[in-house]
Amino acid sequence: MGRNIRDYRELRVYDTAMDTAMEIFRLTSGFPREEKYSLTDQVRRSSRSICANIGEAWRKRRYRAAFIAKLSDAESEAAETQIWVEFSRKCGYLTDDSSSEINASYDYIISCLVKMIQNSDDWTIRVKK
Repeated sequence: MGRNIRDYRELRVYDTAMDTAMEIFRLTSGFPREEKYSLTDQVRRSSRSICANIGEAWRKRRYRAAFIAKLSDAESEAAETQIWVEFSRKCGYLTDDSSSEINASYDYIISCLVKMIQNSDDWTIRVKK
C-alpha cells in the first residue's frame, strides 16, 4: 500500500486536501470584510492544516504513534473545516452546491485518513535492528 509512494505529495488524500483548500481560498475571497478575522481566517487555517498534518505524518512514519497522531490531527481539522463550511452556508456566503461539494471532498479525505490510521502498519517504516 504505502510502500510505492515516496513522498506525501503523491498521496491522493493530500492532493484532494490541497485542491479543496485552494477552492476554499477562492470561495472565501468573496466573503464579507467583517468576516476576515473570524470565519474567513478560521476556514482557511483549518483547511490548510490538513495538508500540513499529512506532510508531518509522512515524515513521522518511523514512529507509529506519532504517525497516527498527526493523521488524527488532520482528520480533526477536516471535521473542523466542515463545521466552518456549514457556518458559511448558513450565513449565506456559500451556495448549497458549493458547500455540498466541499463536504463531499472532506468526507473522502476523512475516510482516507481513517483507513491510513487503521492500516498504519502498512504505512510506517520498519526500522531494522
